[in-house]
Amino acid sequence: MRRILVSGGGTGGHIYPALSIARAVKKRYPDVEIAYIGTENGLESKIVPKQGDIRFYTVEIQGFKRSLSLENLNTIRKFLSAVKKSKQYIKEFQPDVVVGTGGYVCGPAVYAAHQLGIPTLIHEQNVVIGLTIKFLSRYADVVAYSLEESGKYLQNAKRAVYTGNPRATEVIEANPELGRRSLGIYDPRPIVLFVGGSRGAKAINEAVLQMVPYMKQTPQVQFVYVTGEIHYEQIRSQIPLHEVPNLDVRPFIYNMPDVLASTYLVVSRAGASTLAEITALGLPSILIPSPYVTNNHQEANARWMEEQGAAKMIRESELSGKYLWDWIYYLLQRSDEHEKMSEAARRLGRPEAAEVLVDELERIARKA
Repeated sequence: MRRILVSGGGTGGHIYPALSIARAVKKRYPDVEIAYIGTENGLESKIVPKQGDIRFYTVEIQGFKRSLSLENLNTIRKFLSAVKKSKQYIKEFQPDVVVGTGGYVCGPAVYAAHQLGIPTLIHEQNVVIGLTIKFLSRYADVVAYSLEESGKYLQNAKRAVYTGNPRATEVIEANPELGRRSLGIYDPRPIVLFVGGSRGAKAINEAVLQMVPYMKQTPQVQFVYVTGEIHYEQIRSQIPLHEVPNLDVRPFIYNMPDVLASTYLVVSRAGASTLAEITALGLPSILIPSPYVTNNHQEANARWMEEQGAAKMIRESELSGKYLWDWIYYLLQRSDEHEKMSEAARRLGRPEAAEVLVDELERIARKA
């Protein structure tokens, strides 16, 4: 392959898999040129340009309202305009293949490629298929999906392939020793990691605050609490850290794969990238799905993980510090249950995901 164009936006769950696929192609084809179609103000506009070697194009797009709304007419207008602009970019860049990983922005990019006869692959990260991927599945040459449960929703696709999430391929190379050192932990104590995403999660923050007294009484465990940048100062001021030396509070962790690799148990949201990472590592988890996402897809993700025996799901509506602590303490005390969850998670992991996706891209590129 000489050139590949990728598109995905809105959240890290769409952007990071797109970049993981791009890096996997680059690894196999060092001279490949990469371009990305995103939006000017979306999260991708901050993340992608920092990669250095990716040409970044922008279109203006917005999502459909799920209820009847005149605003949807404006959405259609913007979609058609973005398709036209995407065609211009594609003709300029001349990619061998176009990849979409979800988010509204990849809709016009992949649809434009289809109309121009360019091979296309789309990738779904969650159990529940997103609106954009559902729309594109009738046009794409390949629909790849991360979680096996998604396959039942893709029976009308030209070709549906269970590949896993390419983030798994990257995290499997993580170094647990580097993770422990970056946290300043040089003894063998188990690490319990709390993380609610880059912006944090208020409900998880509140539950962790309620658990501080229990952490004090458990010095044989190291707790790492990632609050999110927004909540850090407020939460930090409420915890007397000198009284809880086994609790490390941080606003953000930049080497998350290494830290996850060194972790004994993680408490987190149930986003697709998180699930890819923890299953690749065989990491037991307590998942608290966000109820504020489209289609409530995080709950579907977490429920599926729980059904497979790889995680415990706690809904926000039933979350409290005591209830969460009871489950943490149970898994700290029951090494047999911890091991069962670890094995179940590892069975779900697809560390070869990125390589499988590149194989699919090679296949459709050859057929073009």
